[in-house]
Amino acid sequence: MTDTGPQRHAFARLPVGVVAFAVMAVLLMTASRYGYHRDELYFRVLGRHPAWGYVDQPPATPLLTRASIALFGDTVRGLRVPAILAAGAVAYLCALVARETGGGPGAQMLAAAASSGTLVLTFGHLFVTTSLDMVVWLAVALFALRALLRDRPRCWLAVGAVVGVGLYNKLLVLLLLAALAAGLLAVGPRRVLFSRWPWAGMGLAVLIGAPNLVYQVTHHFPVLTMAGALRTDKGALGGVLNIPFFFLTVGLPLSYIAVAGLFRVLRDPVLRPVRAFGAGYLLLLVLLCAVAAQPYYAMGLVLTLHAVGSVPVARALAERRHSRVLFALLLGLNLATSVAFALPVLSLHSQQSLRLADANQGLGDEIGWPRYVSQIAAVYRPGTIIITGNYGEYGALDRYGAAYGIPSQALYSGQNGLRNLGTPPNPPVPPSSSATTTGHGCPPSSPTAVSRAGWTAAIASTARNSNAPSTSATPR
Repeated sequence: MTDTGPQRHAFARLPVGVVAFAVMAVLLMTASRYGYHRDELYFRVLGRHPAWGYVDQPPATPLLTRASIALFGDTVRGLRVPAILAAGAVAYLCALVARETGGGPGAQMLAAAASSGTLVLTFGHLFVTTSLDMVVWLAVALFALRALLRDRPRCWLAVGAVVGVGLYNKLLVLLLLAALAAGLLAVGPRRVLFSRWPWAGMGLAVLIGAPNLVYQVTHHFPVLTMAGALRTDKGALGGVLNIPFFFLTVGLPLSYIAVAGLFRVLRDPVLRPVRAFGAGYLLLLVLLCAVAAQPYYAMGLVLTLHAVGSVPVARALAERRHSRVLFALLLGLNLATSVAFALPVLSLHSQQSLRLADANQGLGDEIGWPRYVSQIAAVYRPGTIIITGNYGEYGALDRYGAAYGIPSQALYSGQNGLRNLGTPPNPPVPPSSSATTTGHGCPPSSPTAVSRAGWTAAIASTARNSNAPSTSATPR
């Protein structure tokens, strides 16, 4: 086994650890300042119904939500522990990527600072599927870099193992493999594709992820149906946003580091074996724009480029004393804007005045659920059936409804995985009972009797009363 590529320095455990634990401490302190995100409320329900897959996602996030609640309590903070740990893992993985491409302690610490950037704080604050996905993409990138730069082909087995596990969280990691394969075909080294080790890694990924893949096949590939719903929901704007999100992933003041990483991976002779990362990202960006995909799907590759770019930036800062003052200002500005945008550090009154929740849907979807449930409770009568317009409404009533005497057995929804949890009673409910359809942001509609035969019509009525479509994109 040979060890080629740039010099690999000792891992800077202390400075990287300081960054990681500082980020996790901030996330822990702000975790319960607002409330549950609507996706978290949904995962809280799905986690009580274990399955190999759901119509809108694989099982990992719902099941980890259940485990986190069991270990740390049925609270907002308890549910979000896995997301906080994922943000800390991002700091370590970015530092390891920088180390793999020749970065010393300064570069590793600078790379770890990506965990304090906009999107990592966003998905470290909320426990959603992307919280784990950013860790999976970075781990795949790290082992692939090691395989290509260090001439260690057996590392492709580690790539396959991470991909196989990652498939239980999101199938999007397959896009990363496709991007790397396309990059290798475009700029080389093409001989890697003819080696047995990448294919052995792919086989391992299929073996580990087989139950989830079988679920997709036997259920007619629901992931494709949800991808189509996402495109319909977001429209062309979703594709256009992929370009500015390159600069917003870590934060606009520090976005030049990822730009430096992209140029370095494409032009530095020392990194010639990993040019596929740069070419692959550009090809993936074109694809995501073309299919109007969510703009944060490629954030794992952007974080990788940030880590690669940290090496020349750290070298330049070490050589130019005056640049350090400017960089310190940029770092402080980036941290302040990222925290203000991604975390609930402002009062609800300030949020309303500055309209930050309008810009960050993640924060907006944390606000108002207890009040929403209290509005439903004001018109609820025992025996009433409640049909909700989206999974956030259902999850909120499931979480807070018991305090108002609303049993979870009274709740129904036709959206995504909730459709499989049951339909309204048949034969029709007694005349003394009723069904209330609700939409987030709207008062409950007038109670109307409903039977199983009227289930579809009730769902349609609910969708008209809701701000969210009756078939949503895959939860974040």
